[in-house]
This record gives sequence, structure tokens and C-alpha cells, in this order.
Amino acid sequence: MTIKTRFAPSPTGYLHVGGARTALFSWLHAKKNNGTFVLRIEDTDIERSTQESVNAILEGMQWLGLDYDEGPYYQTQRFDRYQEIIQQLLDQGDAYYCYCTKDELEVLREQQMANKEKPRYNGKCREITDSQEGMNRVIRFRNPIEGEVVFDDLVKGRIVVANKELDDLIIARTDGTPTYNLTVVIDDMDMGITHIIRGDDHVNNTPRQINILKALGADLPYYAHLPMILGDDGARLSKRHGAVGVMQYREEGYMPEALLNYLVRLGWSYGDQEIFTQEEMIELFDISKVNVSASAFNTDKLLWINHQYIMNSDPELVVKHLEWHMLQRGIDATTQGPDLVDIVKAQRERSKTMVEMADASIYFYQDFTEYDAKAAKKNFKQGTDDVLQTLLDAFTALTDWQGETLHKLVLQIAEQLELKLGKVAQPLRVAVCGTGMSPSIDVTLSLLGRDKTLARLQQAIDYIKENKS
Repeated sequence: MTIKTRFAPSPTGYLHVGGARTALFSWLHAKKNNGTFVLRIEDTDIERSTQESVNAILEGMQWLGLDYDEGPYYQTQRFDRYQEIIQQLLDQGDAYYCYCTKDELEVLREQQMANKEKPRYNGKCREITDSQEGMNRVIRFRNPIEGEVVFDDLVKGRIVVANKELDDLIIARTDGTPTYNLTVVIDDMDMGITHIIRGDDHVNNTPRQINILKALGADLPYYAHLPMILGDDGARLSKRHGAVGVMQYREEGYMPEALLNYLVRLGWSYGDQEIFTQEEMIELFDISKVNVSASAFNTDKLLWINHQYIMNSDPELVVKHLEWHMLQRGIDATTQGPDLVDIVKAQRERSKTMVEMADASIYFYQDFTEYDAKAAKKNFKQGTDDVLQTLLDAFTALTDWQGETLHKLVLQIAEQLELKLGKVAQPLRVAVCGTGMSPSIDVTLSLLGRDKTLARLQQAIDYIKENKS
């Protein structure tokens, strides 16, 4: 059997972390087994579906690197097929017209709840054989009354549901449009999906969908229902916990590789291993080893993983993401300033996010006219202009602008002026960076280059002189 999985989001909002984890697990199961991964956009909810949401899903999948082998398919392009199956079910006697009004159904629901019964359709129209034209009518699936539905969930284990607990669900609305529980069944059947991996909010749908598949004579897929993701406080994940669209994580400076690494550990583990390469994820992932209990989303843990990726990934990979953040700040690092590979090597130890790295690197590419107030107050004191002038003179005469040479020169100036190294290096750092934080002074000066260093030293000297009290 060739394994085929699918990710089937509804385009009614962004691609959130729960959906991203479902997509990841489906993607991994297909990749591990040399199978096929399908992307299907379930856009039959015309009123709520938007092209903006479709674009957000596609962009999120691309950013995460979850490439699909087939698709994207769109349900709105398959209405003829759904109508064909609806007619087939009617012809087989596995579906029927229901003429009950909303008011009738509401009264029924209230009565059942008053009697402490499970609200469900009572099958009033189940045996009507004469079609009543001109009346509003839906089409319901004729669910079996006897027996039970049994399926072995790859995550939750064996699930048994008595058919008498399932009512006759609506498969076509009064306007003829098909409903979710029908379209998803037809799509999975037609596309040959062998493994349906989705959130456990769909567990209650599964027995109904299995009965429709049986009525159509289709092979039954395997099901794996993933537990939900909770916030740190145990409540369902929401925006206040960080449940935002995955592209928001890009905005906040997370690497997609780090986010995927974090998501794969939400509900699945391999010993005590925390960091996984993509190849390791594919090789080691086992859908049957996913935990049954819900997982808690921990932003601090995600931040730690992100820092590990920034520190330990190939600098070229980090550059790919840093370049985007620099462009958001109006900096095209391919045409100005130092190579971003060198920036990554210099900044990655102190940068937990790409935002931190980008913000801390702007001075390498853009000149500034203001200094960090605290850093200037602490380091631009009486006589500092003389120290900077000595440095400026020495740097001007320097012909070898290399890190080791620069480091030795700063040490020599400190000895010459009989000052501790910090009393020379820190004012120098503020002068050329505008802030009190940067990589080591020799690396900083090397990346800035001779011209920027000399110009900014002169600027700082003038600033100190102008602000002498």
C-alpha cells in the first residue's frame, strides 16, 4: 500500500500552530513511508472562506517548508462530483429528503434536553417516500440503526460507537450545497487518502464518515486524532497564549526550522532528544507514538529552541531568514555593508530571535545621529573625546584593518593612556555603534570597516565637545 496523507484546512482564517502541527505530522508520516502528501483547501463555507485566508495558508506552508506532492485542491471546484454522490446515495436509499423546519427541530431539541436526552434528529422524515416538491428540504444520510462502528485510532486506540447514538446527519443544505461531513468523505475516497491525521475535535465525526464510506463501498482509511494544544495555564490555546498565525512567528523572529522542531515535540518524543534535524524527524517520527494527552504550548521553550537553531545552524541558512528581516528595516545587505554570513557569526550567541539579530545589526549598515542615552551618559564623560581622538589618530595611520591588528592597537592605546581596557573599548563601542552592546570590539571594527569607523569616531568627538558642560 502506498501511504497517502492530506492536510485539509478551511480558509476562514490564518494557519495557526494547531493546524501547522497537524500538517507537520501528516507530512512526516508520508515522507517517512515514501508516500504522498496532499494539500486540500476545504472552502465550501462560501460566506466565511476568503482568498486572503487561502493565501495565508499557502504562504505559511511555504515558509514552514511543508511541500505538498499534490494540490492544492479546492472543494468549490468539485461541486459536480458531490452532487453525483448525493444522487447516488438517494438512489441507493442511503439518503432521504427531510422537510422538518428549523422551528420543529428547535422544539425537538428543547424537549430532548428537558428530558436529559442527547439532542439528535428523531428520523421523522426517514420513511417518507413521496417527494414533496416546492418545500424547503435538506438531504440526510440514512445512518444504520443497528450495530456499531469500530475503528482503531492510531493515537487513541480502539473506539467503539453504537449506531443508535448517531443521528441522520444533513449531507446537503436547502440550497443544495453539500456539507462538510459529506465532502470530506468524497474527497478522501477520490484522492485515495490512506491515513487521516487530524485534531481530536473530529473524533465525533469519524463514525458518521465511516458509515458514509461503507455506504459508498469505499475502502476505509486509518485514522489518527491528535490531542489539542493547551496554553501554559491548561486552558485551550488562544491568542493570549500565543496562538497566532504561523507567519506571526516569522514577524517575531523565529526560524521555521525551530518552529517545526518545537511543534514535533508537542505530543511526540524520542527519548530525551530535544533538537531534531529535518532528516531525523522524518526517520524517527512514528504516528503511533503520539501521546494521547493534550500538550501545553510553552513560548519560553520555543524561544530556547530558536536560539539553539540560530547558534548551531549553517550560517547560510540563518542568513536566508536574517536577510528578510533586514529588508523589513530598509536594509539590502547584498548591496551595502558587511556580508550577512559574518554578521550571523558575530551576533548569533547573543541573539535569541532574528528580530534581535536584525535590530542589533542595523548600525553596521545605517549611519546614526543619536546615541543610546544611558550608554552615552555612562561612557561619554569629560576627557573621553581625547581618548577617542587618540584612537582616531592611530586608526587613521593603520594600513592593516584586520581583527587581530585592531585588537592589539586598542590594547596599546589603553596602555599608552594608562587606562583599563574597558575605559577605552567601551567609549569606542558607543562611538561607532551608538549603543553599549556589540560583538567584541575587534570583530565590530572589522565588520564596520575603516571608513565607517573613522567617520563615526569623528562624529562622537564632535558630539562630546558640543555637549561639554
